[in-house]
Amino acid sequence: MCTVVIEVPQDTSTPTRVLAVRDEDPNRPWDPPGEWWPEEHPGTLGVRDRRANGAWLALAPQAGRLAVMVNRAAEMTEPAGGFTSRGGLVLASVAGDAVADPPTAAPFSLVEVDGHSARVTAWDGVRLRREELSPGIHMLAHHDVDDNRSERIARWLPEFHRLAGAPQESWRARWLELLARTAELEPTHDEAIVRDNRPLGYPTLSLLACVADVAADSVELEWAPFTPPGTWGDPLFRAA
Repeated sequence: MCTVVIEVPQDTSTPTRVLAVRDEDPNRPWDPPGEWWPEEHPGTLGVRDRRANGAWLALAPQAGRLAVMVNRAAEMTEPAGGFTSRGGLVLASVAGDAVADPPTAAPFSLVEVDGHSARVTAWDGVRLRREELSPGIHMLAHHDVDDNRSERIARWLPEFHRLAGAPQESWRARWLELLARTAELEPTHDEAIVRDNRPLGYPTLSLLACVADVAADSVELEWAPFTPPGTWGDPLFRAA
């Protein structure tokens, strides 16, 4: 399951800060951040899932929007026609569209950032909920926002809280230093953020990390793959 850490600013002088770690089957083809939908979504950049042509994370820089998808630990019966792509919801979000109620996708938590504000739209297969995030640092994994049922949240959210309000010029380095420290755990450890989920019955490993500043009229994104998947190594972050 993916992990997202987000800091909603106290005022509009500071952008919203996002750290997102993607867990996925490394055999499922994907493309790094780029403008992969020029006709349907001109100006939108994102991490593309080639199979469904959706996005795990997407951004509309000029609109100051970013969205990222986290799968939920919830079970529901797949409809006869199958689920629709969760990645389509990410692209719709940065286009300014709200999630329909009820969704036709499998359970998810969709982190939606619009300039200096953020919310989580959560679908557990029964009820759709929208939660505006208060100023401060929040963390999301496979349950609810700041939910200690996720061991990695219980362990690391207090550490991220200590980085709240870090200077703009150094916050990325500080957050990534903490992410590197979390990776000192074995990737199969319940508290690990950089993960190998295969022993839990899921064919997924952490594939890449993204860090972003989201302001009212801009989004600045950097990303790096984990090589090999599920290990921190020495990732080289690059601008999208």
